[in-house]
Parts: sequence; C-alpha cells; structure tokens
Amino acid sequence: MVTPGTIAVVLAGGIGSRFWPASRPARPKQLLALAGTRPLIVDTVRRAERLVGADNVRLLTGADLVAPLRSVLPEYPADRFWVEPVARSTGPVLAWAAMRIAGDDPDAVMISLHADHLIRPYDAFAAVVERAVEAARRRHALVCLGIRPDRPETGYGYVELGNLTAEGVHAVERFVEKPDHDTAVRYVASGRHLWNSGIFVWRAVDFLDAVRRHSPEIAPALGALEEGGAGVEAFFDAVEPVSVDVGVLERADHVEVAVADFDWDDVGTWSALARTRGADAAGNVTAGETALFEARNNVVWSEDGRVVLFGVDDLVVVRSGGETLVTRRDLAPDLKRALAELERRDATGAPGETEDVNEEKETE
Repeated sequence: MVTPGTIAVVLAGGIGSRFWPASRPARPKQLLALAGTRPLIVDTVRRAERLVGADNVRLLTGADLVAPLRSVLPEYPADRFWVEPVARSTGPVLAWAAMRIAGDDPDAVMISLHADHLIRPYDAFAAVVERAVEAARRRHALVCLGIRPDRPETGYGYVELGNLTAEGVHAVERFVEKPDHDTAVRYVASGRHLWNSGIFVWRAVDFLDAVRRHSPEIAPALGALEEGGAGVEAFFDAVEPVSVDVGVLERADHVEVAVADFDWDDVGTWSALARTRGADAAGNVTAGETALFEARNNVVWSEDGRVVLFGVDDLVVVRSGGETLVTRRDLAPDLKRALAELERRDATGAPGETEDVNEEKETE
C-alpha cells in the first residue's frame, strides 16, 4: 500500500462504443470481462483498494451508471460514487474531484485510474505508483505513468522523455497525440518515447493550481465549487469539455513521467482481445459458445447462441443483445464511424443499403 493521505479516483463514466454491441449504455465496456473472468471495473477497483485501502477509493461516473456498477460492486456504499451531473470529459471531472479531495485534506495525493485498463503484475504497478507519489510529494510534480512501447501503436498518445529527475522518473519534454505509423516506428526505435497510460498522480492542490493557470476551459468555473458557490451542476454547466491531457498536462510547467515496467493495455478495441485473453493455436480468440473451422486470427464473442466461422481469417464477430457485428480486425478501431452511420439510419428510418462508410459519397 502506498503512503497514507492518498486517494484513488477511478474514471468510470465512459461507454466504450468500440465494443458495441456487447458494450451498451446500460452495460458499458468496464462491466465486460474483456481481460479475464471478472469485469474490468472489478479488477481496477480491487487494484486501487490494494494501493490505498477500500475507504480511499472513489468512482467518478454518471447517474445512469451507478446501478450497473453497483451490480458488480454490491458492497460499495453510495458515498464512494461521485456522480457528475453531465459528462464533460476528463478535465472537468478530475478538477471537481480534486476540489473535493483538497477540501478534506490539503496535503492529499490523488491517483487517477481508468476503469478499463489491463495491468499486471500488481507489485510492479504499485512500485511505479510509489515513485510517482514521491515525485508528487517532494517536487510538487504532476506525474503520468509512461509505458515502454512494444509496437508502433498509432492509437495511443506518447510522452517524450526529458531529463532524469529521480530513479525511474523523468521530466516530460512534450506530449504527442496519436502519431502516424511512420512516426510511431521512429518513436519506438528512439527509446525516448513512452505511451501515455492515462494514469496520473498529483497533489490535489497542485493540480488545481495548474488548472487555474493553464486551463481556460475549466478555471473560470471553479468558483462554483468553492464554499458559497453556485454548486456542482453550475460548474459542469459552465465548463467546456476538455481532456485532462489537453486542458492541463500539455500546458503545465512541472510535469514528470514515471517509467513503468509492468504489462499494460487500455483494451481499446475488439482486436485488443488477442493481447488480453490469449489465442488458440490458429490465433483465434473466443468467448462464449463458438465453433471455428479452417479459420485463423479471428476474434469471436458470443452471448446469444453459437457463432460458427468456417474458412475465414482476420475477422471480428460479435453477437450480443440481439445484434451481430462482423468486421475486419484492422477496421475494429474505426467502429465508431459505422455506429454513427447506424444511428443516423435508425433516427431517420433510412433503409439498410450497402455502402462504404470509409469513403466519401460521390456527388452529382
């Protein structure tokens, strides 16, 4: 367990649309067992409890997700769910949480975790967090955990290492958002770039100071959260949606990165299951009732009866909630585009004509 006076907040408000149709508003991604036998949120909460103790864990989520989350965490009392009235991305909700934490303990350190990450082994993770907590306490740094890349991933943000500030901790030279493939290849080869895990550690008061100095999207609304202010709903109504990376960390002066040596995956798309659940001898990853013949490198998830694949490769096939998804594995990260088109058709009653949603329609 890390040092006393540390609070872990778990960002548990997302839906995870890239895991449709299994992930839906009433059962978001973090409630799925995508990395093992338990829902991702359960693994995350248990890990957070080992870090700081159960009494010091808070879940940041929306009102509509409290009941689904409590269905898999039935022992969690209502006061551990900090409910945002409306989603405004990670910057505002973490500023709100920091205000609550700093109000109770001005010296408190805040650890921000995502509800849907795969992290193992625990001991290696805890050691890196301890180094980050030390950097936050001693140098008042805003600290992110950086993962050494093992492939040229274009779906992650990167952190460029600056000077060494302590064992295993560097100043951040700069953040880079989702580079193209050739740039990502150079980053992996350089040894100077890490994946930005989205796990952050800071003293709540230091984070709020950075918000006030660097985030015009959030800072003007903080007064609503102070004693005598207009309140939480007014704060969320006033802020502009902005991620904590863009709204604070990329602009702040004193940001450091703790270099991680544990296994990490953000389980971002269906194709990630090949890394998180293990594959058979033909490279297939399956969950539920499935039968595969002469098929290789497929991801198959079935909750509604049996799914049979014969003579096909490199597909994602998902059957859940009366819906069936079939796509190529390389297109899985772009699923949001297909869902946007599906929502448009559902809203307008348009027929289900075949078209390529990856290309612009020709104009007359």
